[in-house]
Amino acid sequence: MDEWQGEKDELQQRRALAQNLGGADKIKRQHEGGRLTVRERIDNMLDPGSFQEIGGLAGAFSYDENGEIISHSPTNCVMGRGQVDGRPVVISGDDFTVRGGSADATIKEKAQYPEVMANELRLPIIRMIEGSGGGGSVKTIETKGRANLPGGYGSSSGFDLLASNMATVPVVGLGLGSVAGLGAARLAATHYSVLVKDIGAMFVAGPPVVKHIGEDLDKQELGGHAIQTAAGGVDHAADSEEDAFSCARRFLSYMPSSVFELPPRGLQEDDIGRQDEMLNGIIPKNTRQVYRMRKIINSLVDKSSFFEIGKMFGRSIITGLARLDGWPVALMASDPHFYGGAWTSDACDKVTRFVDMAETFHLPVVYLADCPGFLVGGEAERTGTIRHGVRAMASINQSTTPWCSIIIRNSFGVAGGAHRPVGRYSVRYAWYTARWGSLPLEGGIEAAYAADLDAADDREAELAKIEERLNRLRSPYRTAEVFWIEDIIEPCRTRPLLCDFANLAAPLRTPGPVSFGMRP
Repeated sequence: MDEWQGEKDELQQRRALAQNLGGADKIKRQHEGGRLTVRERIDNMLDPGSFQEIGGLAGAFSYDENGEIISHSPTNCVMGRGQVDGRPVVISGDDFTVRGGSADATIKEKAQYPEVMANELRLPIIRMIEGSGGGGSVKTIETKGRANLPGGYGSSSGFDLLASNMATVPVVGLGLGSVAGLGAARLAATHYSVLVKDIGAMFVAGPPVVKHIGEDLDKQELGGHAIQTAAGGVDHAADSEEDAFSCARRFLSYMPSSVFELPPRGLQEDDIGRQDEMLNGIIPKNTRQVYRMRKIINSLVDKSSFFEIGKMFGRSIITGLARLDGWPVALMASDPHFYGGAWTSDACDKVTRFVDMAETFHLPVVYLADCPGFLVGGEAERTGTIRHGVRAMASINQSTTPWCSIIIRNSFGVAGGAHRPVGRYSVRYAWYTARWGSLPLEGGIEAAYAADLDAADDREAELAKIEERLNRLRSPYRTAEVFWIEDIIEPCRTRPLLCDFANLAAPLRTPGPVSFGMRP
């Protein structure tokens, strides 16, 4: 007989207990709610067979007088290492079947371990979050016999680790159920975050707490995907958990494993010399008419490579990742369908965060600009647009990553001038559809030429005459004469020039930490 058989049997017993999660009834309730268990999620997220669990034997045990296990409750964090598309990652998942993910079932050291592991091994981390993410519960007072002092020495949330990882490794957060308190903070402290539609919701405090301040809202009304994507609390709403996993995989495909590496080049399957004649006529001559910027984006980048981030927030700016001749780039573009492309306070926040991410992970930036300036009016002043705007401008001008701007149509005012970092070299072209100036003529002529208009016999005729004269003078070709623009190009020539930029930029990037850490 094997003299170690007893130990082997106990090991198998303890492993089997860990696989039971919170018990068959809790697993059934999870499935009835349309949600996978944490172990099912990890299996679906990672490459098959690649998960190496860490701390699977941890939990709360009780024993009889003979030392035999009579009850067991696992910790509500399942974590370890695995692979996504053959690349190593760290993964952690909240187990909602064990006390709803609250602090009562949490071993703090285990919950924080994956953050330390990701940071020191320089690996991306995927957080699968449900519940409070190891945060508090009112029952904690009774089970612990005391109340925690937030921020106290004995109650560290590990947010210092979360902040450090934002500046070190790609961080993905998946909200796969109701996410509150510390769980919400962990979801927000990411480079890319997803909620599952109609199942996921995120809030500082849930409906029962909010009801005490007089707001009777259900989970989706309070913090569902429609609320959080519009507010910028999360980047994307996925149709299902599998869709969320697919989005996470795709995001990571553009990222390096850490700031100490460069983003990996993808396949070079699209012709870098491809010219799309459609682009030559896509911009309407009438400046009041809009056009489809995403159609332009998809024509210029490698086929099917554009991965949009934050579509429903700050909608006058489009942000996402793409490839040019296989090279990953961070792409920004104006969207004239919203405020004519003007920068709102939300758009400015979106620009700041996106440029900071590009800088952190050494991604060259491409900006397709059509910006008539900052939003003006009461809404702009009430939301502090200029303060948010100068932060966005600072992020652009503090960046060191290679930068290429294409002026598609408008470039006016302070925000229009923020289409590239000043004080260092950047590539800049303009389409022949472009127009620019300190401010648009519309509305400005009446102020600047008030005396001429008041003295005219026919005010409208005089206004048209002045406008025609100024339009001739502000031709982009006049600007090119004094070398204020590198070149004015036919739109169909844009892709070859962008691919040339991407290849020029590739050897210019230097791996390593940047001068500042990215903030959520």
